[in-house]
Amino acid sequence: MLVVLASASSSGAAGTALRGEEIYARCLACHALAYNRTGPRHCGLFGRRAGSLPDYGYSDAMRESGIVWDAATLDRFLAAPTRVVPGTTMGYAGIPDPAERAALIEWLRETSRPGTACPENP
Repeated sequence: MLVVLASASSSGAAGTALRGEEIYARCLACHALAYNRTGPRHCGLFGRRAGSLPDYGYSDAMRESGIVWDAATLDRFLAAPTRVVPGTTMGYAGIPDPAERAALIEWLRETSRPGTACPENP
């Protein structure tokens, strides 16, 4: 029975990751994991201070936001970027569905770590 539970759990995690990757496709117009585009790269996102990549031109609002990216701060920001960081140049209305945000955040947590889809030193 334990094997069945572990299998179901793994299946659920795989489903969440797949859903998160599908949702990330919406972000690809401006973002990439390993390199900057119109928006900053997402490799190494968790634990990074918002507006801190030295090779990306952030808005003053993002640099001064004081945000450190984790699941909670990403959830708030992704729900309503311009409300959380007034003056941000991210012109995206947000993701209103909490389940979609959770799936995206979990996918980003796993995929943006060095040694996964991201280089060791992005």
